[in-house]
Amino acid sequence: MLAGCGAGAVEAPVPRPPASVARLCAALRDRLPARVHGRSRRATTPKSPLVTAWGSPAIVVRCGVPRPAALRPTSELVVINGVNWLGVPTDRPVTFTAVGRQAYVEVTVPGAYEPPGDVLIELADPIKKAIPATPDGSL
Repeated sequence: MLAGCGAGAVEAPVPRPPASVARLCAALRDRLPARVHGRSRRATTPKSPLVTAWGSPAIVVRCGVPRPAALRPTSELVVINGVNWLGVPTDRPVTFTAVGRQAYVEVTVPGAYEPPGDVLIELADPIKKAIPATPDGSL
């Protein structure tokens, strides 16, 4: 799904959310830090305001992804700085999705970044500021 261990552009599928979600994602992109976990931003391909990457191997944020198929009312979530995250797989999370917000935000954290929660800590504040929580508290 994601490629780009070298210095070139990171390949990542671009989500296709409705316009209202794309606007929220644009606001998120404007708030994302220049560096995450000490790594600088990288170009992505195809180029999209819905996808941002840092470092090598790449930490990738995709905003406006569909609701995670694994998300259930009984799913165990991790709460980091006020953002609910669903990790998949649950035994060694590599892909996390921020849930309970008006846009789903997926973060892929390669195994080279331990603990992955450190990356989520850095991304929680921009997500909280740009993507409001769902008004009814739904996931």
